[in-house]
Amino acid sequence: MFDNLTGRLSQVIRELRGQARLTEDNIAAALREVRMALLEADVALPVVRDFIEHVRLRSLGEEIKTSLSPGQVLIRNVRDELIALMGAANVTLNLNTPPPAVILMAGLQGAGKTTTVAKLGNWLKQQHHKKVMTVSCDVYRPAAIEQLRLLAHANGLEFFSSSANQAPVDIVTAALGQARKQFMDVLIVDSAGRLHIDADMMAEIRQLHDILQPSDTLFIVDSMQGQDAVNSAQAFATALPLTGVILTKTDGDARGGAALSVRQVTGKPIIFMGMGEKVDALVPFHPERVASRILGMGDVLSLIEVVEQKTDLQQAEKLAKKIKKGSGFDLVDFREQLRQMQNMGGLNSLLDKLPGMGQIPAAAMNQVNDRELIKLGAMIDSMTERERRFPDVINGSRKKRIATGSGTQVQDINRLLKQFKQMQKMMKRMSKKGGLANMMRGLSGNLPRGYRP
Repeated sequence: MFDNLTGRLSQVIRELRGQARLTEDNIAAALREVRMALLEADVALPVVRDFIEHVRLRSLGEEIKTSLSPGQVLIRNVRDELIALMGAANVTLNLNTPPPAVILMAGLQGAGKTTTVAKLGNWLKQQHHKKVMTVSCDVYRPAAIEQLRLLAHANGLEFFSSSANQAPVDIVTAALGQARKQFMDVLIVDSAGRLHIDADMMAEIRQLHDILQPSDTLFIVDSMQGQDAVNSAQAFATALPLTGVILTKTDGDARGGAALSVRQVTGKPIIFMGMGEKVDALVPFHPERVASRILGMGDVLSLIEVVEQKTDLQQAEKLAKKIKKGSGFDLVDFREQLRQMQNMGGLNSLLDKLPGMGQIPAAAMNQVNDRELIKLGAMIDSMTERERRFPDVINGSRKKRIATGSGTQVQDINRLLKQFKQMQKMMKRMSKKGGLANMMRGLSGNLPRGYRP
């Protein structure tokens, strides 16, 4: 989401290299670039003005420690202000209430409310072991109720049935009563959305809020809408006692302005980010981690969490034992590694969390994409079990069959087999005593100075 902003801020740091100290002139020049970067990212103008002034006051007259360059000092100040802008720490839901805790979801049509209801329900079920009921009172959008019913059932969530000819007030009253009867921990209410804010919409959702007295009222913001999303958030914050915000579609080609503006404009914390279409693609919003990613410093803590949550430990242990015994790494193992990488959000999502990725040229990053992983998986899936276990049996005619089955070319099959043989050799080296250390020493000759293992 922050690719362009990260690139511009990285350029600011590079331009400050070689400067002996921070002065009014070089601070002003750097902050002009930061200001342009934020405006291009669609951050609200009043937010940009306050942000730049705070960074300027922090930086002026600051003592430069011998261990820090002027660029590092400025970027530290920018990072601190980004964290302050987005909220000092992660804010959680208010679940410490007599059950059922009611969560009311508000937002415009198309922001992703209904899918976010299912994602939030799944997150509460998986992370907090809560019994969750969902209900839709969107009687205006065709198939909205059916969409939530399918999502709820697919993810093991309770669903309270409603119909388009019922009044939203009657729906939520009945749903709340049923949730109490079934001893539900949480009731998530999907309210109606509109294409634009109108008086009838606001009156209806205020009425629902008065009846439900929710423990949390969350506003769903489509981060792709930029400044429009911030304006609608401001209108909802005026009409409703919001407790938090969920940013959706942050994995898309968004400029990031909504994330940097919405808290300042509404005064309400961002609690979650939607990172994709899958039901588990909802993650808590950590301002300090997002700030680090914006500045190209990576997000190692989130990377560790993703690996811990999505890695199949049994498969990983089985593979580790196999490699240790030197019994061979085959295409079945390789396919499993590809599958686990896709479960963790794909290659781009993992690379995005690594420090320094923002300094890699865009052309190089564009060559790294998840389509290649999908293509590799399709080629392996088109092989027989024997071919996966014993790749050496794959001759010319088999390659043609595999290419036809996977929608690829024979050259692609040859490339896969060549890469796989290289991986096999690497795994054999690792299986020997001191193999990993020897392998790293061998690789070190190709690494830049200062990166020796």
